[in-house]
Amino acid sequence: MAPTNVTCFREENESEKGEEITIEEDKLSQECKELILSLPRERGWRTRYIYLFQGFWCQPLEIQAIITFQKHFQAKDSDVIVATIPKSGTTWLKALTFAIVNRHTHSITTSMSSHPLLTSNPHELVPFIEYTVYGNAPSHVPNLSNMTEPRLFGTHIPFHALAKSIKESNSRIIYICRNPLDTFVSTWIFLNKIKPEHLPEFELGEAFEKYCKGIIGFGPTWDQMLGYWKESIARPSKVLFLKYEDLKKDVNFHVKRIAEFLGWPFTSEEEGDGTIESIIKLCSFEKMKELEANKSGTFARNFERKYLFRKAEMGDWVNYLSPEMGEKLSQIMEEKLSGSGLSF
Repeated sequence: MAPTNVTCFREENESEKGEEITIEEDKLSQECKELILSLPRERGWRTRYIYLFQGFWCQPLEIQAIITFQKHFQAKDSDVIVATIPKSGTTWLKALTFAIVNRHTHSITTSMSSHPLLTSNPHELVPFIEYTVYGNAPSHVPNLSNMTEPRLFGTHIPFHALAKSIKESNSRIIYICRNPLDTFVSTWIFLNKIKPEHLPEFELGEAFEKYCKGIIGFGPTWDQMLGYWKESIARPSKVLFLKYEDLKKDVNFHVKRIAEFLGWPFTSEEEGDGTIESIIKLCSFEKMKELEANKSGTFARNFERKYLFRKAEMGDWVNYLSPEMGEKLSQIMEEKLSGSGLSF
């Protein structure tokens, strides 16, 4: 077996770069260090290596957090999980979900100036399971029993790898994905911005080939999509499946749909007093991008919050990919999703 990133950490401990990596190694439990020795690996997008774990690709710290999550997370029936493919509208959907669920506690129309979304990043209000909740220390098991209900969590973890208690409870999952062409471009730009300085940039061609082979965080993309898609068909009261493009085209309709799915439908009075429109405006890309809470400071894994907001446009991939690349990925997705009823 070729040496893993754990081995590489030790090979480079003579320099400042090595010290940085050793800090990452120190966060891994012995169980995780031993596990990754047995896993297939590829060059990572943000870390030196990315590993195939339980059928999807992820980083060592993510593997450790997911193991702990799977062992210890106890879902409540009132829990709401915002699940997404990275760079597919995650921040937007988290903001919308938080605003919808908490609209009686944090009024949209009467106390807009004090709304938490004006002073906190959506990822702080809807914390990531694999980065924030379980990602702070080896085998870290936080006490979540006293969190205000309904508890809101975010994740990129595929459906099959979610904690058993989530699948067996009445908790609800909202899932969003995006045209893979735009998702790839957004991911490539984002990860090159936040990668550690000691790692080289991913050239577009190399990144594209890896993406087409499914080698991307929490991918293959098509497998993740299909997992949630099939579950949304089998249990529509459990999983609400959304496409970023549909949400962009008719956000009013889908905000009402989300509210109904979660069990908090808008009343006729709310529809009449502009509550829905106020939520949409509060959570809009333009509004969130201008807020100080989203322009400065760092987030989990120490990347700058401003990188979470780029263009939020559909079809921007044509400015980066050749027609041949677009055709290749489109054909792959058509083949992988064939017969499922899901298409882009």
